[in-house]
Amino acid sequence: MIGKIIGAFVGDRIAKQTSGVGGATGAAVGVVAATVLRRMSLPAMLALGAGGYLAKRYFDRQSAQGETSTPPVASTVPRKTKTAKPAKVA
Repeated sequence: MIGKIIGAFVGDRIAKQTSGVGGATGAAVGVVAATVLRRMSLPAMLALGAGGYLAKRYFDRQSAQGETSTPPVASTVPRKTKTAKPAKVA
């Protein structure tokens, strides 16, 4: 029971820092994460932690390289604009 409360608290805190996830959704994710972690083996937890650390380093390095390189190319897809209907000629 205490684990679910702590998981809900941590999930709520994470939801406040993450866009697109509300407080109640974050609390539910925290409870589910606590349940999943409880059922995982120790090697799986270590692999998950190492994978998360490596992914964070990779994405941080990619964002650091992106700041010094050229800006991304704008989309080449034409925008849809409202066109006036042609006038009827009598």
